[in-house]
Amino acid sequence: MRWFGPTDNVKLIDIKQAGATGIVTALHQIPVGEIWSVQEIQERQQMVRNADLEWTVVESLPVHEEIKRASGNYLQYIENYKISLQNLADCGIKIITYNFMPILDWVRTNHNFINEDGSRALLYNQDAFTFFDVFLLKRPNSENDYSDAEKEKALQFGNQLSEDEKALLFKNVLLGLPGSKINFTAEQILSLLDNYADIDNEKLRENLIYFLSEVTPIAEKNGQKLAIHPDDPPFSVLGLPRIVSTEADLKAIFNAVPSKANGLCYCTGSLSADPKNDLEKIIDDYGDRIHFLHLRNTIRESETIFRESEHLNGDVKMEIIVEKLLLLMNKTKISLPMRPDHGFLHRVDEETETYPGYSLTGRLKGLAELRGLEMGIGYKLNL
Repeated sequence: MRWFGPTDNVKLIDIKQAGATGIVTALHQIPVGEIWSVQEIQERQQMVRNADLEWTVVESLPVHEEIKRASGNYLQYIENYKISLQNLADCGIKIITYNFMPILDWVRTNHNFINEDGSRALLYNQDAFTFFDVFLLKRPNSENDYSDAEKEKALQFGNQLSEDEKALLFKNVLLGLPGSKINFTAEQILSLLDNYADIDNEKLRENLIYFLSEVTPIAEKNGQKLAIHPDDPPFSVLGLPRIVSTEADLKAIFNAVPSKANGLCYCTGSLSADPKNDLEKIIDDYGDRIHFLHLRNTIRESETIFRESEHLNGDVKMEIIVEKLLLLMNKTKISLPMRPDHGFLHRVDEETETYPGYSLTGRLKGLAELRGLEMGIGYKLNL
């Protein structure tokens, strides 16, 4: 289970009592780009061990924006990253998740879509996002990124919103980074976007490959596994480049840096948001590069809307995915760490402040369902 640290309103004892054995966490209090010291890593380890759990996966060791842009002090930030990797290795932590999405982490337009049973889910609506981009944020030249028909649909969507609903849409899209309770402001985003004006997919991929060529040897030497998280959603937002969205993207990354230490966080939710991605084929083709599992499900309501669904009910055939993963682990003799990614917000948790998607009950429901599915398929396969 993912735990955001001492300030998380979900407590370690709650996670322990749910049957989890490992914790996925990060030192969110350390500014991005600064070194994670052995002392700070060990303090977090001890906190987790005091709850009879183990810190098994880092999520995430964030990559500084200057590394993504290959500008400013990016060489120093890469050196800092190497030191943090070494310090994590010295503390026995071997799986490190990260992403290379410029500026924003995952993006949704609605954090409280109401399901039939009253629980709440995360949803992405392209019309809502286009309205935010063109008519609320008013990103310079954003109108050139959309067709007239798309802008008209967005305006029709926006004209139905109250002022409070427009403000909520703005807040939802500019959600702060995981582990943070502070949202981006319009001024911050527009300033940050200026820094990417001359960076396209090709340039961003070039910068990622350079970064990986520098840090992967450290991970390989220490027996560590780097697991890049796919873009979420797997297409451009705010005109920003995307380079971890498709099977072709994964092939380019793995071919450029062929070490097995350069691997993937296999996120069924992020990858499935693009129906062209074949999730089963990705396991077949890159099973030896999968180092960490995020299992969640999505439903595409239309070409422009997708929402997160129950872990076992959605467009992802989770029983097929879990079976292929169990067969992969049996073949490689490697037990891949898994966490139930995101979860519905249930009534019992509505008064508890948590990062969207990370309430306790919804994730525990997902964990129980996935564990049951794993045990049933394992029994069927005699594994």
